[in-house]
Amino acid sequence: QVQLVESGGGLVQPGDSLRLSCAASGRTFSTYSEGWFRQAPGKEREFVAAIDWSGGFTYYADSVKGRFTISRDNAKNTMYLQMNSLKPEDTAVYYCAASSGLPSSRSSAYAYWGQGTQVTVSS
Repeated sequence: QVQLVESGGGLVQPGDSLRLSCAASGRTFSTYSEGWFRQAPGKEREFVAAIDWSGGFTYYADSVKGRFTISRDNAKNTMYLQMNSLKPEDTAVYYCAASSGLPSSRSSAYAYWGQGTQVTVSS
């Protein structure tokens, strides 16, 4: 069993940066793949980024590639999403998720989810 808690969201201006954190509980956290997803009002949840258990493999949605960086610190049971050059279209609730399988862009691959943290990008 893995429990996830996101933090770090907030209101920022276009071009600013934010770092989201996802704190996990559970002894087997370091063996899980993790991902970030987001959901904007009136839209479906969409994939943002994923990382394997070691942190050695990552991949991103095209919309965030080059601006966002996913990483993890297994010693701290924490995953991160560094978001740079934020745009208004990045406004959404951001969720972290964990999977005992391989990293995936499909939300159905993840069994564990956090409660979400709001990111608002507006001038």
